[in-house]
Amino acid sequence: MDVSRQQAAPNDDTGQGAGRAAERGARARTRRLMLETATRLMQAGATPSVSEVAEAAEVSRATAYRYFPSQAALVQAVVDEGLGPILTWKSTSDDAERRVAELFADAMPRIEAFEATFKAALKLSLDQWARRQAGTLGSEPAFTRGHRVDLLKDAIAPLKGQLPPREFKRLAQALSLMFGVEVLIVLKDIWGLDSRRMMAVAQWAAGALVRAALAESEGGGASAVMAK
Repeated sequence: MDVSRQQAAPNDDTGQGAGRAAERGARARTRRLMLETATRLMQAGATPSVSEVAEAAEVSRATAYRYFPSQAALVQAVVDEGLGPILTWKSTSDDAERRVAELFADAMPRIEAFEATFKAALKLSLDQWARRQAGTLGSEPAFTRGHRVDLLKDAIAPLKGQLPPREFKRLAQALSLMFGVEVLIVLKDIWGLDSRRMMAVAQWAAGALVRAALAESEGGGASAVMAK
């Protein structure tokens, strides 16, 4: 670090320091404008391209692509904004079932609030999969998903000493079927449940999975459970 330059910056009478600060402020505002515009479009059900967001935000395409070089990068940023506090979720409980219940109680309402955004992101993921299968995706960067993996592993962390690694991983995988926007698609769109009943089913299934994993481990594994 150049300490002398850093100390000189506040007394810089050339205007360069202020110019750099203004540029950072302008860049932050432009990026925020694009994120807010993209969020609005995705909450309305669209999966916008960078160019479409630039047009809606009245930002030049060249500028827009400097912030978000691909649609995948843009959508990922909007998804992270939507997830918000979920990304830093922590629990102080040492009971895995309680921690899972806390995660669901904290995260699912937020996911439901940004349901359209997450469905738009899912649509992009499925569209990219289809084009990859058809060999038409080209060099377009892939939109990656996977926040739930770390969240669920953290929720069941107290079981690391009780479950073998393979069973621990399997439980996290099973719980991932009951966590995320896909749960809303199944329980609300297909089954027609309201928010309260959707949450009750998801919580019940998650708790049942944790208890089943513990019972199976204590009973000597899957073969012992199936033999009963």
